[in-house]
Amino acid sequence: MLIRQFQFSVQTAGRGLFDLTETVSKLATQANMSVGICHLFLHHTSASLILSEHADPLVKSDLETFMQRLVPDSDSLYEHNAEGPDDMPAHIRSVLTQSFLSIPLTHKCLALGKWQGIYLWEHRVKPHQRHLTLTILGQDK
Repeated sequence: MLIRQFQFSVQTAGRGLFDLTETVSKLATQANMSVGICHLFLHHTSASLILSEHADPLVKSDLETFMQRLVPDSDSLYEHNAEGPDDMPAHIRSVLTQSFLSIPLTHKCLALGKWQGIYLWEHRVKPHQRHLTLTILGQDK
């Protein structure tokens, strides 16, 4: 069993989905393992990681529209607002989604479905730099 680990950062432009598929795919290929598992971890509590539709950009806007309806900013229900009206909603959104993904590695490539893409979902309105760790466990034969 071999282990490779990579750390990288993503600068977001504010709330929305940011495609990580190419970055993660290149790092997985660089690990040079034939078979294994890629574990991607996000080091933040106001953003998340998702696997989603990769072909139609309307999916991204529809997901954001749905989440805004489900967890609106500035709701009087929230007491935690130290960093603004999107503070607590961003934390709730990240709890409803996830902070890590596990993706199989097959023949030195991510084994994603035909329409799947890896996204960082920024839940804060302002831009942020987000830090991630990709750990790959596998075999080179």
